[in-house]
Amino acid sequence: MRRSSRRSVGQRRHGSPGRAGARPRPARRARRAELSPRFPLRPSRVRARRPPRAPARPEAQRTAAPMIAACAPRGAASPDVQPPAPPKVRAGLRRRAARRGEGAPLTAPARPVAVLAMAPRLTQGLIRPVHLERLRALCELPDPAPLARFDEPRAGPLLARAEILLSGWGCPPLDAGLLARAPALRAVVHAAGTVKNHVTPACFARGLRVSSAAAANAIPVAEYTVAAVLFAGKRVFRLARRYRELRGFRLWGEEVPDPSNYRKVVGVVGASRVGRRVVELLRPYDLQVLLHDPTLDDAAIRALGAEPAPLDDLLARADVVTLHAPAVPSTRGVLDARRLSLLRDGAVLVNTARGSLVDAEALTRELVAGRIDAVLDVTEPEVLPPDSPLYDLPNVFLTPHVAGALGSERERLVELALEEIGRLVRGEPLRHEVRREDWDHIA
Repeated sequence: MRRSSRRSVGQRRHGSPGRAGARPRPARRARRAELSPRFPLRPSRVRARRPPRAPARPEAQRTAAPMIAACAPRGAASPDVQPPAPPKVRAGLRRRAARRGEGAPLTAPARPVAVLAMAPRLTQGLIRPVHLERLRALCELPDPAPLARFDEPRAGPLLARAEILLSGWGCPPLDAGLLARAPALRAVVHAAGTVKNHVTPACFARGLRVSSAAAANAIPVAEYTVAAVLFAGKRVFRLARRYRELRGFRLWGEEVPDPSNYRKVVGVVGASRVGRRVVELLRPYDLQVLLHDPTLDDAAIRALGAEPAPLDDLLARADVVTLHAPAVPSTRGVLDARRLSLLRDGAVLVNTARGSLVDAEALTRELVAGRIDAVLDVTEPEVLPPDSPLYDLPNVFLTPHVAGALGSERERLVELALEEIGRLVRGEPLRHEVRREDWDHIA
């Protein structure tokens, strides 16, 4: 009887144990390879047993592992840190890197030398320890005490090394003689508003970079202005004085003409940093805002959110006029007697810019007559003489040039200046640079 050639599945896969030429099972093949070189073992045909996975460590251990490794004694093993390569391997890697030009040590670039220059009496508390720490992180600071004068004994060595001058209120003028003593100076960063009190044409001729914190100083000035505009429309200043005089009850809406801000017209003269900020801050109120600036066309003024108007038309239409033009020769006395006469009866003039924008004598005559009111943070001259009638007039609210940064508001100035110094150190463009071509149009 013929034997069947059919085999089981296991026999077809691994071969029968006694049949010649049958493929041996993996265990037998491994055993043969151990016993005789005639049966070499191919590793690809043998499945390696996967080592058991280590159990996951708790979160606290994983978090603490770097600190444990850092605090472990030298030579102690760490489960998360690979052991260093042997010395011969490291030496070979260094030789290979040197052949490729990759083994040169990296050195930190030299930090520029910064010197402070400002009047301590005007800037006391302006530069705090946290600011000095930030400055030291950016620059080399040989002396944290500001220079009040450039003729003091320690000024010579400091100016000879200075590359960045951090200036503030009361900084002495930077004329050609001073610049000759500072051959390395390449930038002046002012932690205040205008730079016209100490930066001279010699700075631009020398090619110095000049930056100002006028943008930071514009914020409190605009806030003061908006408060003055709203109080002026409500006739708060006149009513406060009247209340102090009467010390009793009145129908206060009948004591002054139209104490309201609803649909009033506010005229802004000058689209400076402060003027633009004032227009922006007045946007939520039910006010019509007119803007005059001879350097902008009508489309640019509308883009700022205001209605363009010629200066004479603005003065004739506005209930409140606020001045924000720069003090330059072309704007001196821009509000003369003729233009002041264009203001409607009961109009309010707010000046937080410069007293030189207004004819002082003509303004005094109008205010003494009581035809208009005024909120004056700046005057011409500044300070007013003791016998000036503006101190006592009921229609004048007089403040001693306090609209700008005071108290904690000054921190904005220093922070902006430090950010500008950081940009200089990193080689980035300045955001608040003062250029020579802008000199005739800035405050």
